[in-house]
Amino acid sequence: MDSSTQVKKQVGATVTHGASGYLTIDLAALARNYERLAAEVAPARAAAVVKADAYGLGADRVATKLYAHGCRHFFVAQFKEALHLRPLLAADAMIYVLNGLQPGNEATCAQEGIVPVINSLEQWQQWARAAHAVHHALPAVLQFDTGMSRLGVPPEERAALADLVRAENGIGVLFIMSHLACADDADSNQNGGQLAEMSRIGAEFPRLPVCFANSGGIFLGKPYHGVIARPGIALYGGPPTACRANPMEPVVRLDVAVVQTRIVPGGTRVGYGGAHVTTSETRLATIAAGYADGLPRSLSDRGAVYCDDIRLPIVGRVSMDSITIDISALPEGRFKLGSLVEVLGPNQTLEDVARDAGTICYEILTSLGHRYERQYR
Repeated sequence: MDSSTQVKKQVGATVTHGASGYLTIDLAALARNYERLAAEVAPARAAAVVKADAYGLGADRVATKLYAHGCRHFFVAQFKEALHLRPLLAADAMIYVLNGLQPGNEATCAQEGIVPVINSLEQWQQWARAAHAVHHALPAVLQFDTGMSRLGVPPEERAALADLVRAENGIGVLFIMSHLACADDADSNQNGGQLAEMSRIGAEFPRLPVCFANSGGIFLGKPYHGVIARPGIALYGGPPTACRANPMEPVVRLDVAVVQTRIVPGGTRVGYGGAHVTTSETRLATIAAGYADGLPRSLSDRGAVYCDDIRLPIVGRVSMDSITIDISALPEGRFKLGSLVEVLGPNQTLEDVARDAGTICYEILTSLGHRYERQYR
């Protein structure tokens, strides 16, 4: 039974559970995406980036599924995310905090066996003090800025850090890493520039393994893979490389319930500000989701939903809790209260919605709200 059939058989549950629709998360597709990426980087290992609640899809369900399929390295952005994840995974699962630690979190981090990613001399010094306090070495990862100017040890601090690494200071460095700024653009010159800079850093920190490739970096080739690659968006079905066929399976489907239908004459204003005016008699439906549910206001008069493989354009402005669509292309009577329209699914990908909204897949995926009834397959 496919997901659309499953959703359609549960129309009554939309009302029963008070939800605005169904967000269906295909964990089997997620696992296949992980296995595809792991095969691509072998013999390197594939980690999983599960920050921002696994890109909004539920870090608890996602991480445990990936662990069952062999993943042992998990990256989050914030220490709070690591604390949530730690009791859900076995002791052999490594959890890394990309942003490193804020002062005061060192003792708990050490106690819970979580690994900070060190981005500055200051973070190194804080972690070294924590190691001294517990009287044993603590693991860490060193991140370097290779040209993105976001996170990572800057070039002017590398020599001092190299001296500290040689002196150990109670810190056991597991590997060094950096982040590619343009990996989704396979033709960008910055990719090669960052790879060259990472090679120079590797020479300054000899014998330390390298972690470099994100989703896009995996498909740039083996020189970018290092010993651990850390895919994010590709796991969840997003395209790792722009302007190329997406090799990943879709993981998410979104179906939203109809609240009301109506017929309006030509010349009728629709939505806030009367931004849309009908040119002839039009059949409209209002669906139970809006920008509070992760469907951006920028989809106003641009985006669409689908029913029976038919495109139904959004008319007027997207509201906080509702969107109006033109259903004139459907047979009369096709919709009733509680009927479902496809927002993400076979007819419309994450890329399609992101394009229509003038944004990126990451923003759409991580914004999908919790008023939908979540179904894990």
